[in-house]
Amino acid sequence: MDADPSRQVRVRFVTKLPPPLRAPPAAIAVPADLTRMGLSEIVNSLLAAAEPDHQAQPFDFIVDGELVRLPLQQFLLAKGISAERVLELEYVKAVAPRKQDEPCPHDDWVGAVDGSNPSFILTGCYDGLARLWKDGAVCTQILEGHSDAITSTRFIHEGGVETEGSLHVVTGSKDKSLRLYKCDTSASMDYPKRVGAYKILRGHTASVQSIAVDPSRDMLCSGSWDSTIKLWAIEGSEDGDAVSLKKRRMNSDSSGPEESQLEGSATSTLLGHTQCVTAVTWPEQRTIYSASWDHSVRQWDVQTVKETWNMFCGKALNCLDCGGEGSSLIAAGGSDPVLRVWDPRKPGTLAPVFQFSSHSSWITACKWHPSSWFHLVSSSFDGKVMLWDLRTAWPLASVDSHKDKVLCADWWKGDSVISGGADSKLCISSDLVAP
Repeated sequence: MDADPSRQVRVRFVTKLPPPLRAPPAAIAVPADLTRMGLSEIVNSLLAAAEPDHQAQPFDFIVDGELVRLPLQQFLLAKGISAERVLELEYVKAVAPRKQDEPCPHDDWVGAVDGSNPSFILTGCYDGLARLWKDGAVCTQILEGHSDAITSTRFIHEGGVETEGSLHVVTGSKDKSLRLYKCDTSASMDYPKRVGAYKILRGHTASVQSIAVDPSRDMLCSGSWDSTIKLWAIEGSEDGDAVSLKKRRMNSDSSGPEESQLEGSATSTLLGHTQCVTAVTWPEQRTIYSASWDHSVRQWDVQTVKETWNMFCGKALNCLDCGGEGSSLIAAGGSDPVLRVWDPRKPGTLAPVFQFSSHSSWITACKWHPSSWFHLVSSSFDGKVMLWDLRTAWPLASVDSHKDKVLCADWWKGDSVISGGADSKLCISSDLVAP
């Protein structure tokens, strides 16, 4: 049913935003065919009337916990809400990127990215090198040693906390190994410094596909094409850990001090998956979640090294993340264009609690916003990065900065989205309103 352009709806605008962004609370009549853009114009006009220096900005509107994504009258009809009563519209700042930063070029596909450090972005490339990008612009360190493509990269310290001017990093590769690096960030450099690993973790019999670090930052886990998940101590000498190998020079130009390189072995192995473990996440000290091409999501107890819950979803999965209220929701994507969110607190059903279907090809990455219960980012082979809000099935934004498949994505600094792809670029979409 089309909205009648002559009809009006009485609305009251409310918000939790600070006073300069609070519109007058009086109810006003607005055209029933207004979209969120038209509603945003009205709110900006009301704010400008009270504060002449107000800078217009886009807003989103929430009714009964759902974002308005239809003309008002259509939305009210779809939700069975009477148009006769005064409609309370809560407005929030629209979450969408407003700027595309200059991309950071690589020599091959960018297969991994970590944005948990506010000062540096960490990338992993199919040329076997990881790179640190200061302020998302200048490559300051190149982390070398892998003999095949890097598939996963992680900062080890929470939020990328720097210890005495150094960053602690782990990488995983198709060469079946993980490598640990400590990078000096205190010295200013005009060129990328090449850094070698101080420790190699071996034990997988096939490509390492995913890495997660535990909340205490003492352990990490890795998922592999060998269908296993292995647990590793980051420091220490347990069970043959820290076996000293031959001394090697850490700088590519063979200058500088020689350092001993250590080799570590896994402390535990989690068995249960029957195909490649594509994603692991470690949201709580005792709990690991994993996703696999065997169509399953599994929960593991770290202390007992046992599987405690599983769910088969009928699709080969490529990515997984935990978030939402209390970090209790599981988002995953894989071999179809649908991003699905499950609530494992609701046993006995495989039905997702949310589904997002705007991609047109396989989903390669999904990540919850670090400080929002509602917001997710996803990437896909369709070349797009999409931003989602649980309160609507439509994407908040679709970012088309890549010219080929997008292989990885993450949030950065709370107000940017970063992504890497088969076009050999790290792309940064910035100036979001932080959720």
